[in-house]
Amino acid sequence: MESKPQKATPIFNDQFDILSSLGEGNTSKVYLARHKESGQTTALKIFKEEFLHRSEESISQVQSEITILSNLKHPHIVGLQGYGDKGFVKKPSGRLIENLVYVQMEHVTGGLFFDLCQLMGPMGEDTGRFFGLQMLDALEHMHGKRVAHRDLKLENILLDPYLNMKIADFGFATYKSIDQLKSYRGTLTYMAPEVKEGKTYNGAQIDMFSFAVILFIIVHGIFPFKEARKEEYFYNLLMTGQHELYFEKVNGTNLSPEFKDLIVRLFSYDASKRPTSSELRDHAWFSKPGFNYEHARK
Repeated sequence: MESKPQKATPIFNDQFDILSSLGEGNTSKVYLARHKESGQTTALKIFKEEFLHRSEESISQVQSEITILSNLKHPHIVGLQGYGDKGFVKKPSGRLIENLVYVQMEHVTGGLFFDLCQLMGPMGEDTGRFFGLQMLDALEHMHGKRVAHRDLKLENILLDPYLNMKIADFGFATYKSIDQLKSYRGTLTYMAPEVKEGKTYNGAQIDMFSFAVILFIIVHGIFPFKEARKEEYFYNLLMTGQHELYFEKVNGTNLSPEFKDLIVRLFSYDASKRPTSSELRDHAWFSKPGFNYEHARK
């Protein structure tokens, strides 16, 4: 039986076969590509021309993302493999598309963490500790390098086949001067109140707030509130110290006292009262006797 001839694929930089689309956003399209010689796959992010021509800030944003990823080397942060502004694609028709601005990223094959959370629902406190410690490792590395992500959410976390989390999409990230920020960045359901209110904010503190939203979803299977606004019923309960009523209303009375304390601290309206990533390691919930992170990995 004769094998069918392989379908011709677009070729990137004379080195990679573009196999399929991995997704598309406002700023770019991401493709799965395979190196023609090694067979290694990579995630190829090609920025849209209309985005790059929108304003000078667009170019600056891309340059910032590349600078940040070049300086972040961590097992729980998606790895940068290459970048440039002279990329080109040869279509099977022979048409050539030139001067493409691109970023070549580690291809993470386990899918979106968002999909796992949707499939599993509430995963409990030990699973929360397992994934939470991975995120803390990444956040400590980021914040130690003076980088704030500013858009931490389930959709921006990938998984490898071994359940290693990989934080991705640093398009809203910033670096160096992260203590006095003003730009409105993030996703409403994960966003800290000071960003919503247009205040000057600390990038590491708003990352910790978003981390708490993610942790709550992992453990309890639902969002902790619709938005962190004073007028929103559930967040207002937390703001005004009605903690028992809050956990009753979100059906969380069975959650451990240590987890409740952790969540209340991280969702503090006063950002200065939120624990830092390094401080969280000493919290009673993360240092629960009998929980072994390496054992949980197996």
